Amino acid sequence: MESAENNKAPGASVSTPLPFSPTSSNSGLPRSPPALVVLSPCAACKILRRRCADKCVLAPYFPPTEPLKFTIAHRVFGASNIIKLLHQLPETQRGDAVSSMVYEANARIRDPVYGCAGAICHLQKQVSELQAQLAKAQADVINMQCQQDNLVAMLCMDFQQQQKQQQYQQQQTPFEFNGSFFLEDGNLGMEPLWT
Repeated sequence: MESAENNKAPGASVSTPLPFSPTSSNSGLPRSPPALVVLSPCAACKILRRRCADKCVLAPYFPPTEPLKFTIAHRVFGASNIIKLLHQLPETQRGDAVSSMVYEANARIRDPVYGCAGAICHLQKQVSELQAQLAKAQADVINMQCQQDNLVAMLCMDFQQQQKQQQYQQQQTPFEFNGSFFLEDGNLGMEPLWT
């Protein structure tokens, strides 16, 4: 069995038959062939066309479903550099390092001269422009608040002046005699003091 595995091409799938269940041997149905479990190599080993070992450093970070992820990182950094970097890091930091390498490789492919530094400069420029817009908007808000406060103060002063004018007019208006003090016969309700 071991010699058959050694004769296979690198990167080939390893198949192991699963044992039959005890219920299938007791039933009257015909026996089916054993199911095969196919262990697929990681994307890195597929691209490098090598056999994926059980303790492959690249397997947890480059699954077989994402071959483009390794292709991009491999194109910029090279497989040996990626493996060296992962060996130097503790396992808790390897996932972040792989994500960073893939991001940097994508940026380098898009912009071969500046790479991710060009993207960072572009984002910093956007941040400074947005900060300037925010400062202008805040200044406009403060200006509008001052205008509103001035308008309210002017309206209050105008209202107070109108009230003062009304009070002054009421005080300056002479007493109007409407004749209600006369009795019906035209005489005052009081007797004259001189006779």
